[in-house]
Amino acid sequence: MTITQLQYVLAVAEYQNFTLAAEKSFVTQPTLSMQVQKLEEELDIIIFDRGKKPITITEVGQKIVNQAKNIVNEANRIKDIVDQEKGFIGGEFILGIIPTIMPTLLPMFLKTFIKKYPKVNLIIKEQSTENLIRNLQDGHLDAAIAATPLEIEFIKERPLYYEPFVGYVPQLHRLEKVTELSPGDLDINDVLLLRDGHCFRDGVINLCNASKSNLKEQFQLQSGSFETLINLANEGLGMTLLPYLNTLELDDKKRKNLKFFKAPSPAREVSLIYHKSELKIQITEALYDIIAGVIRGAITFQDVNIVSPLNK
Repeated sequence: MTITQLQYVLAVAEYQNFTLAAEKSFVTQPTLSMQVQKLEEELDIIIFDRGKKPITITEVGQKIVNQAKNIVNEANRIKDIVDQEKGFIGGEFILGIIPTIMPTLLPMFLKTFIKKYPKVNLIIKEQSTENLIRNLQDGHLDAAIAATPLEIEFIKERPLYYEPFVGYVPQLHRLEKVTELSPGDLDINDVLLLRDGHCFRDGVINLCNASKSNLKEQFQLQSGSFETLINLANEGLGMTLLPYLNTLELDDKKRKNLKFFKAPSPAREVSLIYHKSELKIQITEALYDIIAGVIRGAITFQDVNIVSPLNK
């Protein structure tokens, strides 16, 4: 039994296809199939039922797969121990970021990070919170940036900053004359929302003390763009809420439509999240320090009320 064989087993278990598993493992399909078969013969069990499409995992095979994940993770930890002992911060690091954070946060820290840690090959992927969680569990991401709390057993959360919600209220809107907003001013059916699946959308619904069943939308908006929400608000279709960082680059005309909340301002907690196995923790900590340092000067709000992205 070898670590490589276990890695091949995990690939087949994930993709349920030997050809695709081989492609993702950067080996030929015959090589991967032969190594998996050798392991099955050594253990005298069948891990995969090849007679079904897609391939399925046998009952004993699932137990093997679960244990293989632990073994491969522990094997990877050995290299981490050596890197930490040598003080080495480098190698491939895959970071996921949710769409409502990526456009504003990434330009703030990326240049600083790659300049300070040139030996890190940082691979950045924009993904939904649901995909981030699954990929952290499967080992396809080393860390992620998302709205928290998520309250997931295998994930550690380290808050980076608290980002206030800001109202965008166009002219002639019923709240145009309001100096400072309060959650009680909001009507969920008057607030333009991102498409379903965005945690920021869920946070706004929670802020309005509503549920998805309360929504009576006159139209279905399939957009993940705050710019689209602003343009629709300017057309008299309602108001919207924006994360604070998204307001910093608005032009002067649009900034006149911004309205802040009375203290404590509703805000979302944004955290660096990673698996409790803490693989590549030295890079994770370096990334945390860079982002926290950069963001400290951009968000000065102290008095905030955290709005959870979790549905009530």
